[in-house]
Amino acid sequence: MTKRLRNHAVSGLRTAGLAAALMLLAAFSASPARADRCDDTAKQLAGGIDGLKVGITAANYIYLSHPAAKELSLGCRGANFSIELYAKTDRKPKPEFFNLVAAAAAIIFTVPKDDTATGTARCIKRMGILRGDKVSMRFRRLNMECSRTKTEASIVVTRGKDE
Repeated sequence: MTKRLRNHAVSGLRTAGLAAALMLLAAFSASPARADRCDDTAKQLAGGIDGLKVGITAANYIYLSHPAAKELSLGCRGANFSIELYAKTDRKPKPEFFNLVAAAAAIIFTVPKDDTATGTARCIKRMGILRGDKVSMRFRRLNMECSRTKTEASIVVTRGKDE
């Protein structure tokens, strides 16, 4: 009879241990999910660039604001890209706009700021009579597409999914 009581006590401990392990697993699975890469990148941008504010998130885009840009957004998971930076300003961009786009692209794509500054300046300055109002180029593994209207100029910087 003592052997039977001992087996019952051991099986009770196993059951209690299993129940405790299941409760611990449930506690960890019920915790909120960690923010995705795009949200982390937006927080890095806000921390790394003075005056940049993170706005609302809608349809895989995080809208940002900065005094040097009319529009600024961070796009995530498109058909041909994993992350995208979009910025719009006046037809003739000021140096602050170039600095903003270069700093943001450097943080997002982990490329040196000098390289992104050179690429964005080349893209925007190539628009004109000879090349037209829409220019696409590739610089340092970044795809850049610049366009302008009579009043505004914009740039989209992406990196392909396979890079």
